[in-house]
Amino acid sequence: MFYAMWLEGQLLWNMPLLACLIGIAILYLSLLVSFTKIKLYQKQPLLFFFSLAIMYVNFGSPFAAISHLSFSLHMLQLSILYFIIPPLILLGIPDSFLRPFRNLFIWKRMNKYCLPPIAALYAFGALFLIYHIPVVLTFLSQSSFVHNSYLILLLVLSFRMWQPIAAPDPKRYYSQEQNKRYLYLSGLVLMPACLLFIVTGMIGEMNNPLLTKLTATLCISPSQLNSFNILPSPFNSRYDQMFAGILMIGMHKFGLILTIRLRKKVKSGTVVGIIE
Repeated sequence: MFYAMWLEGQLLWNMPLLACLIGIAILYLSLLVSFTKIKLYQKQPLLFFFSLAIMYVNFGSPFAAISHLSFSLHMLQLSILYFIIPPLILLGIPDSFLRPFRNLFIWKRMNKYCLPPIAALYAFGALFLIYHIPVVLTFLSQSSFVHNSYLILLLVLSFRMWQPIAAPDPKRYYSQEQNKRYLYLSGLVLMPACLLFIVTGMIGEMNNPLLTKLTATLCISPSQLNSFNILPSPFNSRYDQMFAGILMIGMHKFGLILTIRLRKKVKSGTVVGIIE
């Protein structure tokens, strides 16, 4: 099976994405040199470059194709995209990058009409749950453009919802009590999507439309795919769905702990969100 996927180009590295991320890294470097005295080996640049590397491995490497083989691998991919990459990028953006733009009219308008973090959190939770409803996931998987657009919308919302958590001074957004409540809600809002997988795994298996699309691309049947035994049998059963839900809960908790600990290590007052 590995050879079949390679011949079909599914395991090739994504060069356009690599070029795009290199361009972002070069822009970041130019801004770093122009507006800060931060060295490349300091925490913020390392966090930013590390987040770009994770993003490329997540969506530009063979893992992007392999993640379609099971729900748990796909949930791992999405968890990294929404619970790890956004806070790392936010933590890696120095405050001085944004100072030249704060007096611009368009910046003030964006700041005025941008969704509050709490609204972005609820919107993300609702759309994330809807995404994992079997009928919706099947519909989205039929069009790469629609599917990718939906994932990008979730990514934008995830950046906004992580801002109060990744900010060096959380009180900039909410009071200490409100921040505690926000951290609690961030896990509670995502719980329905996680429980959906666990419950459906307990009552019966759910078809994987991403796997169906992959097998159609390779011009083979799902039974032929399973005959290659790329993944152990638990990855092709209801246990896969239950583990996907548990994995998503664990990855979100890990993202929260990681962000809070890294935030303390980054110099206070040097990091802000994309829009304050």
